[in-house]
Amino acid sequence: MKIAVIGATGFVGTSITNELTNRNHSVTGVSRDKRTSDKLNLVYVNIDILNVNELARVLKGNDVVVSAFNAGWTNPNLYNDFMAGSKAIQEAVKLAGVKRYIVIGGGGSLYVAEGVQAVDTPSFPKEYYAGASAARDYLNLLKIENDLDWVLFSPALEMSQAVTTGRTGKYRLGKDTPIFDKNGRSILSVEDVAVVIADEVEKPKHHKERFTAGY
Repeated sequence: MKIAVIGATGFVGTSITNELTNRNHSVTGVSRDKRTSDKLNLVYVNIDILNVNELARVLKGNDVVVSAFNAGWTNPNLYNDFMAGSKAIQEAVKLAGVKRYIVIGGGGSLYVAEGVQAVDTPSFPKEYYAGASAARDYLNLLKIENDLDWVLFSPALEMSQAVTTGRTGKYRLGKDTPIFDKNGRSILSVEDVAVVIADEVEKPKHHKERFTAGY
């Protein structure tokens, strides 16, 4: 398959790109960083995602677009930049004529109690609030998108560089509430996030909905 990964050089995007290329898919990595690859099935493209027409040109002809776009956790304008970038990507995907659109969102919008999302709990880290709030609001925008076969993936609540389990290839799926392990933790490595996404690319199970995964 031909797959475009937006944010391909970021924390999550790098793992997704590696997983897809290791499965012999042809990947176009879209990034704000200039990067080259010695893999025959990986080409990096350095463009401004806010340039919708140029981005659409790059995305055209792909079977799937995976967006791991992140406006930067230390960005003081993170909320607005995330929303602007996400809307631009969505418009470009439609303009390119690609129907399947997979978005990596945040775990903050998962429901941890009846009517209560993780981002609204007192224990939610304040430094992640702007990004998590933006991802939640973008999910609500996606819910009214009718033209694309979209899906948004919310990682486990504990999904960071501190999770060092690596690639196990094992996970359990869920929808709007976190998947907890036997120790009561919602956890998944970034390498296994990539496995989840690659599996969804190859054998779609979710359509016009949010889903999550954990060990």
